[in-house]
Amino acid sequence: MSQAEVAPVRAGRSRSPLWTFGILRSELATTLRRGRTLALLGVLAAVPVLIGIAVRIQTSDGSPAGPPNGGGPAFLSQVTNNGLFLVFAALAVTLPVFLPLTVGVVAGDAIAGEASAGTLRYLLVAPAGRTRLLLTKYTATLAFCLTATLVVAVSALVVGALLFPVGEVTTISGTRIGVGEGLLRAGLIAVTVAASLIGFAALGLFISTLAGSGIAAMAATVGVLITVQILDTIPQLSGIHPYLFPHYWLSFADLLRDPVYWDEIVKNLGLQGMYAAVFGSAAWARFTAKDITA
Repeated sequence: MSQAEVAPVRAGRSRSPLWTFGILRSELATTLRRGRTLALLGVLAAVPVLIGIAVRIQTSDGSPAGPPNGGGPAFLSQVTNNGLFLVFAALAVTLPVFLPLTVGVVAGDAIAGEASAGTLRYLLVAPAGRTRLLLTKYTATLAFCLTATLVVAVSALVVGALLFPVGEVTTISGTRIGVGEGLLRAGLIAVTVAASLIGFAALGLFISTLAGSGIAAMAATVGVLITVQILDTIPQLSGIHPYLFPHYWLSFADLLRDPVYWDEIVKNLGLQGMYAAVFGSAAWARFTAKDITA
């Protein structure tokens, strides 16, 4: 067989679904094995531990959890009665800041980090194609969103079970559900929280295609997050609030109603899908036309 005949065969094998899965598996392994990623996951796992210990110490003399005026993070006052509520409280605490910060670091570094390290050109030498590489990076980022959320949820579940009693769950509506259904709703809430980050992940990936430095892309992504969070708190800008990606993040609490109130949850998921489509398309347009020099 001539060299000209061998080349198409090799290209066909290289672009097979198994080869694509191999790229994704390699990218996932690389992302999750980085020291920075492990450190971020460690911080996320520590948050429920700190919350649980703080509540345990505060309530050791019979005092209620949280500030005297009843404020504080959602579900915090219920933790002493049922350790399962630590899962909901930990997700409510980490979602506005800690979880998106870690996602911003991973998404911002996805393309720009490879460019600054000088490895992006070598990745494109393989017949993967820019589109396939970009999809792989985004899929790995989404996998990290789910992993980070589950780390918080599992850590909170373990700490809650060790420090507090676990029993029937009293919903926001005042009804009671069994432990099994409570765990099922906790899992559904964790998946919903992870899905709430897909729009921001696409935004971070787009910024990553614009920058040539991983640090600059991460800083810009986190800067956008902080800016949008501030805009979402200004009453005079209430007209644009429903279009800001973090506006419905805490709607996962409606999964603890009986029956479940889906309105804002659906709005949140639809908004995240819109952001993913817009900024995913923008990232594709930028990356496929970008002059790769590193």
